[in-house]
Amino acid sequence: MPKLTDSTTVSQMIGGTNYSFSGASINSLGASEYTLGVVVLDVSGSTAQMRPDMEKALQAIVAACRKNPRADNMMLRVVTFDNKVVEIHGFKPLPDCSEADYAGCLGHGGGSTALYDGCYTSVQSVLQYGEQLSKQDFDVNAAIFVITDGEEYPKGNSTATPKMVKDALESGVREEKLESIVSVLVGLNANGALDRTLDAVKTACGFSQYVAISDATPQKLAQLGAFVSRSISSQSQALGTGGPSQSLIF
Repeated sequence: MPKLTDSTTVSQMIGGTNYSFSGASINSLGASEYTLGVVVLDVSGSTAQMRPDMEKALQAIVAACRKNPRADNMMLRVVTFDNKVVEIHGFKPLPDCSEADYAGCLGHGGGSTALYDGCYTSVQSVLQYGEQLSKQDFDVNAAIFVITDGEEYPKGNSTATPKMVKDALESGVREEKLESIVSVLVGLNANGALDRTLDAVKTACGFSQYVAISDATPQKLAQLGAFVSRSISSQSQALGTGGPSQSLIF
């Protein structure tokens, strides 16, 4: 499982929650601008059969971003959620990430679905870490990807609400904590009623984009990995323009 050493990592509580996040010490960073990428993965019981392919998609994201010319200007945080939110690793420079570290990283989980806590804590982590970077004169933007095969279950499982997620996303740019935020909700096996429900979640939470994968086959999950890596790269290229990257087609 990926690790960050104590000497290069700082940790702090996520505002308004019982969760914390970690990230590379600002003093250890070598670039002047960063895109903060966060991948949030549903590990509730219904995803058990998909997790090996989800891990491969995660490895593909890391491999592709590491090869990008702007890899030195990207950081990645990986989070899972079922009934609780777990940080696999905090904000870590892409060159320090290794594909092999993610083998078996999704082997835990199996509980219910605290979707809104997964969304909210991830947004707050980029706001808090991004604000710290901005105060030290770094240029910062972010790209957040929440990948789930279901809605909040049971209802009220999360402490956070859709409004809290939306307000947090809107505050990031308004309060100049980040230059821009791209936020994407991805629905796995999203057909019929679930597709409609997750599309409504996208709107209620204020996500930039909703991507529905009607049949989460290994091939589609590999395609998802490529989509996420392209999106993070595109957002990194937009850094300094004053706005977010354009939404990409899955």
